[in-house]
Amino acid sequence: MLENIKGNNFSISVVVPAYNEEENLPPLLENFARMFKESSLNGEVIIVDDGSTDKTLELAKKFGGKYSFLKVLSNKTHRGVTAALQTGFKNATGDVYLFWPADLQYLPEDIPKLIQKVKEGNDIVTGWKKGRYGMKAFVSFFYNLLSRYLFNVKVHDLNSVKAFRKEVLKELPLRKDWHRYMVVMAVEKGFKIDEVKIPLYPRKYGKSKFGFWRIPIGVLDLFSVKFQISFMRKPMLFFGSIGLVLLFIGFLAGLVALYLRIFQHEGLRPLLYLVILLILSGISLFGLGFLAESITNLKQDIEELKDKFKE
Repeated sequence: MLENIKGNNFSISVVVPAYNEEENLPPLLENFARMFKESSLNGEVIIVDDGSTDKTLELAKKFGGKYSFLKVLSNKTHRGVTAALQTGFKNATGDVYLFWPADLQYLPEDIPKLIQKVKEGNDIVTGWKKGRYGMKAFVSFFYNLLSRYLFNVKVHDLNSVKAFRKEVLKELPLRKDWHRYMVVMAVEKGFKIDEVKIPLYPRKYGKSKFGFWRIPIGVLDLFSVKFQISFMRKPMLFFGSIGLVLLFIGFLAGLVALYLRIFQHEGLRPLLYLVILLILSGISLFGLGFLAESITNLKQDIEELKDKFKE
């Protein structure tokens, strides 16, 4: 509960996905040690090796004997950030969870800023990164602008470091790459959010995992999340509306076809095909809407059963 984290008698779990970050690990862990010492925060750092091909896992295990706060886990294959986070969260013991990259572009010394916002009553706090980061700055700006428009979320940066109460995670579905949408899903569930400015530093070691294909994939995922949040509540409203429009257009096209046939003595076979296509598409969308409504009702029943078991 929130009351448990207002003082200093709570713990944090910092989950750090790491893929081929052997050069960054030593200074990163030194920074974490300094942060714990200077902030008086209690907790753990969970390094999750995501199928690295270098010495990341070997080094992390070696440092396990040096730092008492360190816990090391691994995925046998490279499965992505979301899967690494899930592995870490399943083994976390803290009251507040944090997502922190291993590339040293964010420094652990800024963790207390996020924690302070959580202590003030927020459920999830995201970092608003400040600094130069090349082409990714434009992509991030466009992505966050689109996100704020689609979801009406009043924070500037969705894809940054985050701190959140562990209760938040229980309410969020995490699929591949969906760690980027934790904030919008948390808002949809009614959780209170806030942000804090966090410096972004240039990468010193290793290679960025950012690639061109993350852009179209990210946009498609964005619309997928929007669909699940908005339209899956009332799927008939979505599918039925489109179906009605197609049926109406098909009806008008049918009237035009009849007029041409009766009064102009002309039969346009392509127009007839268009009428058939529009009518069948409209009816199909109505059927899909009914099916989606049934699935939504079943999902609600399952969620109610889950809530009863939690009680």
